[in-house]
Amino acid sequence: MGNYADLDFAKLDLTREERTGFPEVVFCSGKEDKFLVDIYARLLKENGEVFGTRATKEQYELIKSTFSQVVYDPVSRILKIEKNNKERTGNIAICTAGTADIPVAEEAAQTAEYFGSNVTRIFDVGVSGIHRLLSKTEEIRKANAVIAVAGMEGALPSVIGGLVRVPVIAVPTSVGYGANFEGLSALLTMINSCANGISVVNIDNGYGAGYIATQINRLATRSF
Repeated sequence: MGNYADLDFAKLDLTREERTGFPEVVFCSGKEDKFLVDIYARLLKENGEVFGTRATKEQYELIKSTFSQVVYDPVSRILKIEKNNKERTGNIAICTAGTADIPVAEEAAQTAEYFGSNVTRIFDVGVSGIHRLLSKTEEIRKANAVIAVAGMEGALPSVIGGLVRVPVIAVPTSVGYGANFEGLSALLTMINSCANGISVVNIDNGYGAGYIATQINRLATRSF
């Protein structure tokens, strides 16, 4: 069924890429310092690179003290050690309704790039100024998949879904005032969209959107 490394506190899946096309990724939030260092050390040894999500600045400093090559993005909270000169293929368009949605969008973008996709970022094109989105329609239509990231009422994916012929992955964010219910209102809007071709991931789940979009992009380019 596959090989794994038993570290007592974690069982690292060493054959996940062989089975699924994607290596194991580290969810950094809440992990004890020693556990995190040991996980990064073992995955780096096995794969030559490591990708972590939801990392803090303190965790970055911790990993950097052992692995100087680690890179941290405070916007997306991605903590990674990546191989040089990676080849990327295809195209994924990542659109946000507002600037406040960029952290989630960047988690999606950096996930897709790490896994070998080209990404086009189109930020702040929400429905309150729909001319901004319409001015980017041709650029969005060139993508093999679109990720639409929105908080508030979460209407952006529905509009994009009516403009493109490729799958749209909707990402609700927790951006909004009280009745947004920390992203629940956007989630419900996206699930209830009348536009076709839209799938929805969990609130603030940029990583999940970037993963799925990469699967679609690989199918479109046959790069797997």
